[in-house]
Amino acid sequence: MSTSTDIQRVAVVGTGVIGASWVAHFLAHGLDVNATDPSPGAEERLREAVARHWPTLERFGLAAGASIERLRFHDSLEDAVSVADFVQENGPERMGFKIDLFRRMDAAAPPETILASSSSGLAISGVQSGCAHPQRVVLGHPFNPPHLIPLVEVIGGEQTSAEAIERTMAFYAAIGKRPIHVKREVKGHIANRLQAALWREAFHLVDQGVASVADIDTAIAHGPGLRWAVMGPFMNLHLSGGAGGIEHVLAHLGGPIEDWWKDLRAPSMTEELKQKVAQGVSQELGARRPGDLESARDTLLLNLIRAKADTGKLD
Repeated sequence: MSTSTDIQRVAVVGTGVIGASWVAHFLAHGLDVNATDPSPGAEERLREAVARHWPTLERFGLAAGASIERLRFHDSLEDAVSVADFVQENGPERMGFKIDLFRRMDAAAPPETILASSSSGLAISGVQSGCAHPQRVVLGHPFNPPHLIPLVEVIGGEQTSAEAIERTMAFYAAIGKRPIHVKREVKGHIANRLQAALWREAFHLVDQGVASVADIDTAIAHGPGLRWAVMGPFMNLHLSGGAGGIEHVLAHLGGPIEDWWKDLRAPSMTEELKQKVAQGVSQELGARRPGDLESARDTLLLNLIRAKADTGKLD
């Protein structure tokens, strides 16, 4: 693994679950990392998280020079970004907070430094509105956990330059990510919107008593989810059409698919529904610990990502 870009030092602003995972990923690719977070005990929690992720990253394969020792924690936001070649921000999802945070980072970071936000729902046009150099502000939204999942959604705001988008895409690709350029701003970007569509129907089915929480999880994890982990929805549709491909599928199933769409519903997130889903998850978990499930999930993800790369045929 190597960067093949001029970016050698990354500042990670906000070191919660997503930020800590980003830190581990950057370190594993041989980069220097400046981290900062104002929360009490943030440095200790960050170093514990990186140490926890490191064995998995070692199994992935570390870049030359990769080391946990290349992490520096800064109490000052300005100090952390002042010598960074790239900034990955992971602060709270509040527009007013983001605007002020990016204004401060923009004032402190070198003029050529890209300022990227991990925001899962905010429009980058709003985030960059308080910056003196808004052209270098982009959205770089990862998929959790960033140290394992390759996807990053790159989106420019109204004032983002084409050069900033190009540099951001190149940097993420150089550190093992699969960046996609979202052509215009939409709520939730791409992957979260697709997830939300599935969640909407899953909650609806629970609400209507069609299936239990556990059965819905089984339906996805042991059904279409297995295929979706290999290829996306359009390519899966294409293969299901046999020799005729997606044209055959749409000719024969286009009508029924549209009929299913019309029958889908959007339930209200009532307290009763929240409680029903929470109870269902608790029953599904049983005596299993979430930490054990997370570890097993990460091992399977690692093996799957490796297997997909080894085939040389699956994007």
